[in-house]
Amino acid sequence: MTASSARLGRVPELPEVQALVDFLAERTVGLAVTGVELGSFSVLKTFDPPPQALTGAPVDAVSRHGKFIDIDCDGVHLIFHLARAGWLRWSDAVPNTVLRPGKSPIALRVRFSDSSGFDLTEAGTKKRLAAYLVRDPQEVPGIASLGPDPLAPEFTREAFGQLLAGRRSQIKGLLRDQGFIAGVGNAYSDEILHVAKMSPFAMAASLDDEAVDRLYAALRDTLAAAVATASGKPAKELKDAKRAGMRVHGRTGETCPVCGDIVREVSFADSSLQYCATCQTGGKPLADRRMSRLLK
Repeated sequence: MTASSARLGRVPELPEVQALVDFLAERTVGLAVTGVELGSFSVLKTFDPPPQALTGAPVDAVSRHGKFIDIDCDGVHLIFHLARAGWLRWSDAVPNTVLRPGKSPIALRVRFSDSSGFDLTEAGTKKRLAAYLVRDPQEVPGIASLGPDPLAPEFTREAFGQLLAGRRSQIKGLLRDQGFIAGVGNAYSDEILHVAKMSPFAMAASLDDEAVDRLYAALRDTLAAAVATASGKPAKELKDAKRAGMRVHGRTGETCPVCGDIVREVSFADSSLQYCATCQTGGKPLADRRMSRLLK
């Protein structure tokens, strides 16, 4: 496995985000928020209402919009997106020390009335973790532009087919496009395409009904299975559980669990994908360059 592959497997996507939602809901609904502290002033992307508006507010619900987590505190929503290097760290007893901005990887801390709480942390120098305080989740730009949730009951095979119709885009990019489908990223798009036995560079508009059937089933089944696997796990175990469950993503050079071929990689400027040539591209390796095409 390459270093880039290992890093990409850590990005939380729909299954891990749903597990975090369930984890937080179990521990916080019914409690009151006793404080919100900023370890990084840039993490909060809104200014009205202010963080103090949450103090004393009860937690009514925790939900998910794509990869966004939404904590509804009496009508004021604390919403955050963990981005590539962010994570949630839960504490049954939060330290009494006050955060000092810029002195730790902690971007935001939330305290609850039973002394528990969580920190949002972010590693690395590219700070993309984002938090919002809003009265309506649709005020968050990334939420307002989300496509349908692939696990929603109304996301039928027919609805999926209509989304694909006429799309002159590669299917790998479409699956990752949050405006097309909410919650799928680099890792699970690799997994879905492997299950569907489809090239990541197949054009959406060229898929026949049988291929759309396969892709829809792979999309729903892969995500549902990953949600079930992640369910009930503590936040600190979710990253390792995600990596352990991958068939091809992050497994360059390893053996395909279906056919025994070697898992291959295509690298781009800031990401990479993994696939099995035997299962997905008729045995033809994909060219490992930015504008990749099937080798002739």
